[in-house]
Amino acid sequence: MTSSEHDHARSDEPASVTLLGLGLMGHALAGTLLATGHPTTVWNRSADKGADLIGRGARRAGSAGEAIAAGSLVIVCITDNNAVRELVEPRAAELRGRTLVNLTSGSSSEADDISAWAAQHGIAYLDGAVLAAPDGIGTDEAAILYSGDKDAFDRHERVLRRLAAPTFLGERPGLAALHDVAVLTMMWNILNAFLHAGALLQSAGVSATALTPVLEGGISTTTGWLAGYAEQIDAGVFPGDDATIATHLAAMAHLIDESAAQGVSTELPRQIKAVADRAVAEGLGQSGYAAMISRFRSPE
Repeated sequence: MTSSEHDHARSDEPASVTLLGLGLMGHALAGTLLATGHPTTVWNRSADKGADLIGRGARRAGSAGEAIAAGSLVIVCITDNNAVRELVEPRAAELRGRTLVNLTSGSSSEADDISAWAAQHGIAYLDGAVLAAPDGIGTDEAAILYSGDKDAFDRHERVLRRLAAPTFLGERPGLAALHDVAVLTMMWNILNAFLHAGALLQSAGVSATALTPVLEGGISTTTGWLAGYAEQIDAGVFPGDDATIATHLAAMAHLIDESAAQGVSTELPRQIKAVADRAVAEGLGQSGYAAMISRFRSPE
């Protein structure tokens, strides 16, 4: 099959797709492709995985090279990007002229490096970040972020949309991975704050179940601030119209005191206050809260 045939198949024919890696996410991706009518070839290092997919019509390849040769679109979803490189680099000839979509979690620099290698070998490359659990793939709740080769994204968008709502972020390959960790830092900070809040109220006999609706309301209020804060960050202007960092700092001290009084760890609130302390020391005490981005831009 020529490069033209790979990427310009008739629009009324389901694209043939290869899935390399049948872990929980890879299995879900392959199952969704099958359910939406795409001829799907699968390969996994441990050949015992994916028997149910074969029963549903998937073709099991005897080797990774054989699997790659079967698909116009090759999706890899395995342990890490070191494993991706070990898998694909010896098979550059088989991949030439095809599109490689890497849905393996990794860093932005790893994505940039794999993309550079792919370009040297005539391989269109898209890096992706899956914002869903395996059981969400193929549903309206799932999303996948992509970056890299825009032409390849446009050619295969219809297939990619079968898996999850696709968003193309830009041609720098590492953008999807960078957005992925941005979502993760938000997630972990929200969850850690929830657990600290739960510990505080549990000390007074309040159940986490009873606390949750109150916290959900607080999260909703906070997310309502994000668009305005984003505008301030982009403009570099941080008015303290609602509350200054100095005002927040006083409440942070109260949180530490209350945590200690309730016999709850003060580690998280002390970390929060330490960032604000440094912002005030930089002369940002009368600025709005979003000005603290200066502290997160600093490696110190």
